[in-house]
Amino acid sequence: VQLVESGGGLVQPGGSLRLSCTTYGIMFRLYAMGWYRQAPGKQRELVASITSSGTTNYADSVKGRFTISRNDAKDTLYLQMNTLKPEDTAVYYCNANPPSRDSWGQGTPATVSS
Repeated sequence: VQLVESGGGLVQPGGSLRLSCTTYGIMFRLYAMGWYRQAPGKQRELVASITSSGTTNYADSVKGRFTISRNDAKDTLYLQMNTLKPEDTAVYYCNANPPSRDSWGQGTPATVSS
């Protein structure tokens, strides 16, 4: 199993980023998936999840600003992040929900700063 995240970068407050996670070695369409993030000095947290049937859920801190989606034909998970805040600065990871301990990828860093 391999999960490859991309799309992070440096953005000013109020800006947007679109993260992608391409998966290999799993029957992606069967899995509930999630986007997680880990800020410096903090525990990794689940910020958005989507079931195999497309039901979504969000942490309160990102609700109304982030949108999770999936393309089962491409085995790819997305996270559209709008109205970004400095507190969104973190390394972002995708994984199943609940996560598989052995499947964490390298993550993609997102830095929100002026």
